[in-house]
Amino acid sequence: MTNLTHSSQRYLAFDVLRGMTVTLMIVFNTPGDWGVFYSQFLHAQWHGFTLTDLGFPSFLFVVGNAMAFALEKYEKLGQGAVLAKLFRRSGLIILLGVLLYWFPFFKIDEAGQFAWLPLSQVRLPGVLQRIGVCYLAAALVLYYWKTRGALVFSAVALLGYWAILAYWGDYTLQGNAAVKLDVWLLGEAHLYHGEGVAFDPEGILGALPATVNVIAGYLAGSLLRRTAPDRLRASLRKLMLAGCICIAVALCWNAVFPINKKLWTSSYVMLGVGFDLLILALLMFVTDVRKITGWTYFFEVFGKNTLFIYVLSIVLVLISFNIRIGPQHAYRWLYDALFQSWASPPVASLLFAVSFMMLCWLIAYGMDRRKIYIKV
Repeated sequence: MTNLTHSSQRYLAFDVLRGMTVTLMIVFNTPGDWGVFYSQFLHAQWHGFTLTDLGFPSFLFVVGNAMAFALEKYEKLGQGAVLAKLFRRSGLIILLGVLLYWFPFFKIDEAGQFAWLPLSQVRLPGVLQRIGVCYLAAALVLYYWKTRGALVFSAVALLGYWAILAYWGDYTLQGNAAVKLDVWLLGEAHLYHGEGVAFDPEGILGALPATVNVIAGYLAGSLLRRTAPDRLRASLRKLMLAGCICIAVALCWNAVFPINKKLWTSSYVMLGVGFDLLILALLMFVTDVRKITGWTYFFEVFGKNTLFIYVLSIVLVLISFNIRIGPQHAYRWLYDALFQSWASPPVASLLFAVSFMMLCWLIAYGMDRRKIYIKV
């Protein structure tokens, strides 16, 4: 690792940040028992912020980082080819998301009869769907309006979203404008019901402020991509200053527009962007300025197949929920047999999540050893 050129080292922090994001998202998504997980490994109940709430916006941020290196290459292809690439990639990500919620596509009833799972009950919004939509929206804004236009769009999006939620509803679970739009356009059957009512935290309206997370990642990546080696420290200071300003704005805004992941409020966007800028600057300082890279490979493995490993983690969980071992599904059986029998409930739940993440890492490690990199 120490013999890398400066150019490749400069990009190492992006791989590490992607890998860290996927690592945390897998751990957050796979506790042995949701009822006994540590509070910081669960989303805030409504208003507020936990470590888990940093995962998804960071994923969007690193999507923007990657876009900073891809869009310039795309521009040489001509407008038609660029649009085809953007819409094709976005469409594939959205389709993957919908298929994951439909998976395993069929069921066998007690009489042994085969039946397709009804599409009328499939959840349409979701994590991958939001990634696909925000990727496309941010790419189009940046392609046509460039940096200045993207900054104007971001300000309008964050302030406009605040106005929409304030004017057409309130900030409660049942009364917010986002859920009203989702129910009207998609219907309750196609929404998430984990909150006890039809409400989707990845609904349509929230994609507007979430696009700003992608744009912020692009702007940070673009700044670092253009930075000469002797000016890297200065650029990192700019990122840290911007991060501190974003966090300060978020905390002040929180007084009138609460930080809320499930509504993806504008104050939540600013807080997530602020933390991501600080983390990226710190990683860049460690890996590029100080050249301390001996610890990074674990996260690089995830960072090289980010989207594929994230999707694979979801598929493995879904498969485990559809395999029965006695009266239990395999997911619960493994937790009870391997962890709950000897560890305290919170520790057992965390160890199960970490073990599942390590299983995914071993798969990613095998892919990296064979130089298999799957891009959408």
